[in-house]
Amino acid sequence: MSDLSLGASQAYYPAMTTTPPGEAAPDRTLWSVTGADALAFLQGLVSNDLRPLEGADGIVWCALLTPQGKYLADFFVVRSAGHLLIDIATPLAPATLRRLTMYRLRADVQIAPADLHVQRGLGLPPAGALPDPRHPALGWRAYGDEGGPAAIDWDAIRVAHLIPETGVELIPDDNYILEAGFERLHGVDFRKGCYVGQEVTARMKHKTELRKGLARVAISGSAPVGTEILSDGKPAGTLFTQSGGEAIAYLRFDRAEGALTAGSASLQLLPG
Repeated sequence: MSDLSLGASQAYYPAMTTTPPGEAAPDRTLWSVTGADALAFLQGLVSNDLRPLEGADGIVWCALLTPQGKYLADFFVVRSAGHLLIDIATPLAPATLRRLTMYRLRADVQIAPADLHVQRGLGLPPAGALPDPRHPALGWRAYGDEGGPAAIDWDAIRVAHLIPETGVELIPDDNYILEAGFERLHGVDFRKGCYVGQEVTARMKHKTELRKGLARVAISGSAPVGTEILSDGKPAGTLFTQSGGEAIAYLRFDRAEGALTAGSASLQLLPG
């Protein structure tokens, strides 16, 4: 069995006490990453620079890509109380672990379930919490005790600030991270050097103008996530998360001006 197997022995982490607790995140899987090569191994694979985590607590959001530059998974790499963690959406965890196993070769790296829970919240953070690196509106994340019940409308926050969600706007093998806003949301570093998919990502940054991507739209009516957007009867994109009369859409920018429709809903591109 690979050293990256989730059957590997678990490390012990002291629980962190928070009063009051943040919101529990039962849709997240938390792994501990150990071994002499742990950080260097991840550094050579993901879209962001993990070196700030070498000697200090912190949190970095990043993506794992295909060699062709397509999105496979996004996750947080966390240094908390001296331990290195991966905080990933549970539906993507099994496939991501298999991918990491494929790349491990002889690296001294072990990944096992962490005996911790993910909390997230807004407002005053508890001791040991870390700011969500994507956007200040997303508040903080903490790793310790189990959190409280869901109480925050994260979709409203994401729509207001054009923040994609794993499994909704971010779909494995279907996205390029620059089209999904990873540069604006601090999920990619163009100075860190090589990683899987780096050449395609750099070429999109420096040699082409993005002609497609996520954008905010005003919406009148509603339509299911994944509904095709039309402009004068021509395919123009896909409708995603909706909240408060606005939505996140993936659009062809050359067809985004003027009236748009998604099913029975009417859309209008919002500025900026």
